[in-house]
Amino acid sequence: MLQPPPLSLYIHIPWCVQKCPYCDFNSHALKTTIPEQIYINALIDDLDVDLARFNMKNEKRKLHSIFIGGGTPSLISAKEIGRLLKAVEERLPFSDNIEITMEANPGTVEAGRFIEYRQAGVNRISIGVQSFQQAKLERLGRIHGPQEAINAANLAHEAGLNSFNLDLMHGLPEQSIDDAIQDLEQAIKLNPPHFSWYQLTIEPNTLFYSKPPTLPDDDDLWDIFEQGHQRLTDAGYVQYEISGYSKPGYQCQHNLNYWRFGDYLGIGCGAHGKVSFEEGQIIRTTKVKHPRGYMDLTKAYLSDEQSVDKEDRAFEFFMNRFRLLEACPKQDFVTRTGLPISEIQGTIDWALEKKYLSETESHWQITEHGKLFLNDLLAAFMPEE
Repeated sequence: MLQPPPLSLYIHIPWCVQKCPYCDFNSHALKTTIPEQIYINALIDDLDVDLARFNMKNEKRKLHSIFIGGGTPSLISAKEIGRLLKAVEERLPFSDNIEITMEANPGTVEAGRFIEYRQAGVNRISIGVQSFQQAKLERLGRIHGPQEAINAANLAHEAGLNSFNLDLMHGLPEQSIDDAIQDLEQAIKLNPPHFSWYQLTIEPNTLFYSKPPTLPDDDDLWDIFEQGHQRLTDAGYVQYEISGYSKPGYQCQHNLNYWRFGDYLGIGCGAHGKVSFEEGQIIRTTKVKHPRGYMDLTKAYLSDEQSVDKEDRAFEFFMNRFRLLEACPKQDFVTRTGLPISEIQGTIDWALEKKYLSETESHWQITEHGKLFLNDLLAAFMPEE
């Protein structure tokens, strides 16, 4: 029997001003005015359908966190975001310290709305900066400039938010080590409570994939990471997951719930969800990807629904959990997969012998050596074919 974990909600807004050449998210370049009211109505209806499908209308679990991602959610007015959040709270009770994050681009018009979004219920903003160098921003297809990014961070400080995040990328086309570190130093000067500092990867179905740019070599990438990690540490940031750094107490609670194999409903175009049930079932959902199809009230919002087989749960659990640098409580494996530890004991013993893991009576911890062989470690938990 599973013990239901914390419950989060992911809300997807699919529109962007233009599609970035590295982006493989479900986003669509804006060709006309956003049908705000129609889309928000669809999101609310989508949530109602999920709550009925999963018999969660009388759900005792309070909502742990909300993440409004995209696309560019800050293209939606604060009024409609407020209406959406009010509708969500009427259907699912909020925890006392719920984290409500919304992604935003640092364009002047959007950044100026931060106070309005806070008044609508958003208490955390994630700002997609990516770089502070004009040439790099243009190469990435970003529509803002360096000063707009700086202004957005300053406005986030002034808006009275509980927290905010800066998204910053490294390993950019033709980026030198000095360029990458200068970007990071500029970001640190802005003193955000949280950083998502991650390496650009070339994904299929993107413009960069069809026309690959020249990226830094592996040696430069390693130097960028080592020097950047040291600067972040010296500035008081703690790395708590692969690309997540925060001041103490400012970790992203929504992402933590993902990586701890928590539950989340997903509403909106292409949104993914995962829901656990006490009787032992785990269901994953995917919603219709295209806005036109999603807003077609004659069709279902659901695109795909799959049950997570028992044989796959250990791999899925550790694939998420080992993204975090914190120790993993053994009991979490039992309560969140519905499996006994005896099911994986042989693999655990192998990983301990390889020094990929260390353990105490109550926890497992991935070692520095294990991080270097993470793919091998995760593969060991995959079911035999």
